[in-house]
Amino acid sequence: MTFRTGTLAVIGRPNVGKSTLTNRLVGAKISITSRKAQTTRHQVRGILTTEVGGDDCQFVFVDTPGFQSTHKNALNRLMNRSVTTALADVDVVLFLIDGCRWGAGEREIVRLLPQGHPVLLVINKVDQLADKALLLPFIEKTAKEYEFAEIVPLSAEKGRGIEELLKATARYLPEGPHIFAADDITDRPERFLAAELLREKLFRNLGEELPYGIAVEIEKFEQEGELRRIHAAVVVDKAAHKAIVIGKGGERLKRMSSDARKDMETLFGGKVWLETWVKVKSGWADDERALKTLGYE
Repeated sequence: MTFRTGTLAVIGRPNVGKSTLTNRLVGAKISITSRKAQTTRHQVRGILTTEVGGDDCQFVFVDTPGFQSTHKNALNRLMNRSVTTALADVDVVLFLIDGCRWGAGEREIVRLLPQGHPVLLVINKVDQLADKALLLPFIEKTAKEYEFAEIVPLSAEKGRGIEELLKATARYLPEGPHIFAADDITDRPERFLAAELLREKLFRNLGEELPYGIAVEIEKFEQEGELRRIHAAVVVDKAAHKAIVIGKGGERLKRMSSDARKDMETLFGGKVWLETWVKVKSGWADDERALKTLGYE
């Protein structure tokens, strides 16, 4: 049996389903998701070790933030840098787009694509196309935009086309020993994953604008046997946002924390005691020193 191992960058505009696809490929929730753009702020590596076409393959998927061309604060500059960094050191690129949509945002990303690396165009959300007959002409038209190694339509949410994507991708993995253990699903520590799972609940449950001024800081993470004790601060940009996050009688924060704790217990495979509170740190999203404290690099 041949061993193949490769790193694959999952890139695309905000909110096209990169994290949903990464989770589906890995088979576990390692990247947070919501309907709001820019949910993903960090590179998250998802690891899948499986047999494809008679070869023992290890895929290391790098879920990246959506490339942002409008907002230019320090946080968005760091997220864009994360995308370009991921592209500089991968074996394969998975360029994800939202259905039959191709425009200026996609062409801007095309200009970032590294030369000499196979790029697979992944057309996501094909299950949502009102007219499936549009797909083939769109594939033919888009194939002229760039020399894509493969074009694969799928639905990350429904899990359709995933096997076809793995087969297509495996052909471009270089031969070589595996980097991670066969049962590893991510290289991110539990402390990071805990912060992300709590931030997901904030994004999903708060207003349209507020989440972009929110971060999560894990101030203490202790493990006692199978029990994990986690102390997490929800960081907001303005004092007025604190009451919004907490909610009447503290019920909103309590509910979001409970939902996050349940996801942590599922992912970590053990009981979690989670304490959360809210603190104000004005201007954190445009302060590189504050961003570094919050884990942004």
